[in-house]
Amino acid sequence: MLSSQIEKQLNNQIESEAASSQYYLAMASYAEVQGYNGVANFMYKHSDEERQHMLKLVKFVNERGGHAIVPALKQPPATFKDIPTMFQNLLDHEIAITQKINELVSTTLAEKDYSTHNFLQWYVSEQLEEEALARTIMDKLKLIGNDNGGLYMFDRDIAGFKVTSANDDLG
Repeated sequence: MLSSQIEKQLNNQIESEAASSQYYLAMASYAEVQGYNGVANFMYKHSDEERQHMLKLVKFVNERGGHAIVPALKQPPATFKDIPTMFQNLLDHEIAITQKINELVSTTLAEKDYSTHNFLQWYVSEQLEEEALARTIMDKLKLIGNDNGGLYMFDRDIAGFKVTSANDDLG
């Protein structure tokens, strides 16, 4: 059984994951209308992955005797300054999500809820991967600078970037 504090924090994380999905969906739409189809496809996939993170939390809360609450969400921004800024926003957002996961893990340890602590280890690993991917993308964008040809190549190449989870088979 979940404590009321952990249930509340898990529901807050459900909201964070749902908001992440919407935020990345807004980025996908922006990129698509700007002609960056590779970036758009990457962001659509990223949005779907965040929704799956949310659903995993919903099922866990309900299975542990809690009640997962489907949140109302604020509308994300519709436009972004440019593609590099959009990816910087993604990195900053992932860093904030990591902090929220870490706070939740800390609460589970304080309350000796080892089942939830164990469950959250997947999210800890996932966030390491999310941040690493975002940092790699930012490194590539810094190399490109203001080169439109480089940005064109980046858009083409990012379609091949894989958003993987820590549970994926390493093959």
